[in-house]
Amino acid sequence: MGLKTYRELDVWQKSMDLVVTVYELTRKFPADEKFGLTSQLRRAAVSIPANIAEGYGQKHRGDYVHHLSVAAGSAAEVETHVTISVRLGFVSKEAAMAVWNLTQEVARMLSKLIQPLENAKRPPLDAKPRTLNPKP
Repeated sequence: MGLKTYRELDVWQKSMDLVVTVYELTRKFPADEKFGLTSQLRRAAVSIPANIAEGYGQKHRGDYVHHLSVAAGSAAEVETHVTISVRLGFVSKEAAMAVWNLTQEVARMLSKLIQPLENAKRPPLDAKPRTLNPKP
């Protein structure tokens, strides 16, 4: 029996955990970063489960893959923002590791979800190209 809703996807559930973890981490950021890195990091984290959900609701596989790819891009953005926050001294490397590790896990899960969906769209490598049959 298939999934009834995107909420049953492990990657969506794990990405929701990531959002909570990001919000907890960014509470430690300086107040003057509220509209800067804090906002960008939170938006990137929220984008991951939001795009998984939006893609799941699409009727076409290509649209679903597109949204999953956007979610994967947002995961890379979260990693970048977390790295910047450590380099700027907003949080310790140790404090950032929970977000980093969770982001890595979500990114791997997205990759595993995307790959078979992309492969299903492509013809096999040994498939012969289609040709139009001329009318007799």
